[in-house]
Amino acid sequence: MQSDLQPDFDPVPGDAEPLAPGVRRILAPNPSPMTFRGTNTYLLGWRELAVIDPGPDDPAHLRAILRAAEGGRITAILISHAHLDHSALARPLAERAGAPVYAFSDALGGRSARMQNLAASGLARGGEGVDLAFRPDIALGDNDSVTGDGWCLTALHTPGHFGNHLCFAWGDTLFCGDLVMGWASSLVSPPDGDLTDFMASCRRLRAAPWSVFYPGHGAPIGRPAERLDWLIAHRLSREAALLDALSQGAATCTELAARVYTDTPPALIHAATRNILAHMIDLHGRNMVSAELPLSAETRFRLPRN
Repeated sequence: MQSDLQPDFDPVPGDAEPLAPGVRRILAPNPSPMTFRGTNTYLLGWRELAVIDPGPDDPAHLRAILRAAEGGRITAILISHAHLDHSALARPLAERAGAPVYAFSDALGGRSARMQNLAASGLARGGEGVDLAFRPDIALGDNDSVTGDGWCLTALHTPGHFGNHLCFAWGDTLFCGDLVMGWASSLVSPPDGDLTDFMASCRRLRAAPWSVFYPGHGAPIGRPAERLDWLIAHRLSREAALLDALSQGAATCTELAARVYTDTPPALIHAATRNILAHMIDLHGRNMVSAELPLSAETRFRLPRN
């Protein structure tokens, strides 16, 4: 999953680091193989502040956000998606700041019909830390805006990593959550993740002339178009590798992971297997693989018989 990139990105958790005029980042103290150094919380504005992705429910991180907001007033709390490392602190922060929480929906919103059907059939999550208790105060639809003194953020519904995922555009700057990261490819784990939607969201972003992406984990992405091209090509190359692996015979996602992800560290092999499941569901929907229903990580997938 390319986790060897950005070795020099190592900010101090709790420090409010200026990134651009009006933009600061506070790193949450939750490093892991899936979160890299931790979750990036962003503060936008001067007198009226937007907080983007307050992060995990951690008292020290809450204090760091409130400390950084001194001299101004938090007027909006925006959530990219309902994973615990992004949304769990939203309600404690809202209670302390007296600001509303904005998001696309609760944790189950934004799913494609296919993922809704798979979830109803019993497809299990992969343990990604879904914040099932999360509820926004105000729901944001695609292209809805939130404004404050000196800033205006436009929500873009960009499902793929998660059904209710939003990116937030500020001019040609994009706070891109976990859809695009520079240190790793994004996890896509059904039924909350959807590879078909992920590719569509990446292609949607690729059509606009962004100057910089501020991701949910890792350093800013200074060449967004190049990174999006890499992500799209990476997924297409994985698809080709998986189809080639299936030419050796039918296999489950775990068996395919052993065939394809030969250089993946053990700590990331579970995530790799979930990504393979996302590919298999996408390929099945395009009639490029066959399998007995219902689909799951234990299903044996095969190439269609001619």
